[in-house]
Amino acid sequence: MRYATVTLTWTDLSVLPLDDAFASSDAMSVEAIRYVSPIRDEAYAELLELRGDLEEARRLLADDEDAIAYDVAGDGERGVAYVQCRTAAVAGELLSILHEHEIVVDWPLSVIDPPSGRGFELTVIGTSRAIQRAAADLPEGFRLDLERTGEYDPGTGRLSSVLTDRQLELFELAVAEGYYEVPRETTHRELAADLDLSPATVSEHLQRVESKLVSTYVDGP
Repeated sequence: MRYATVTLTWTDLSVLPLDDAFASSDAMSVEAIRYVSPIRDEAYAELLELRGDLEEARRLLADDEDAIAYDVAGDGERGVAYVQCRTAAVAGELLSILHEHEIVVDWPLSVIDPPSGRGFELTVIGTSRAIQRAAADLPEGFRLDLERTGEYDPGTGRLSSVLTDRQLELFELAVAEGYYEVPRETTHRELAADLDLSPATVSEHLQRVESKLVSTYVDGP
């Protein structure tokens, strides 16, 4: 059994339900997709992890014609939204590709913000042949980049199985340079200069690293 951790990115924000509305908001964001149900009667449901103004999320869902029904739960700046969506053509095609090739998604999907467009970081599980065929069937306009692959081991606790290569590189540098010392011995700007990244990108990557490590090593695999 093989796994592949990939980033899937696209520039046309209209291809997936709700994405255009959420991406245009400065007050809230979708951090991850915890689950997407199979398509039934030209519709499906998804469970979204939200961060920011939850009232803004409710307003956006109320105004979006792709949302058939929804419910938002949470306190403060973090919450979860259950949304029933009308099937957009490309969204349906993506789900169909996974089903056709019998690919299993290791939830959740992390939402990423590339320099242009939108994207997911996700891990899929299946045979090598099935994963390769699914990648070849992606619709036009989507880009797939392989982060890592190998034999799937659900019980592993290695950092390399939790983080992407880029995240692991940044985390190891941050530890070596004293970012996690008290007081801190380096800054986002200094780490960014070492890796030729922007300070904002370093900050975002470290937040995702910390979130993954907490989820893995506190909540358990």
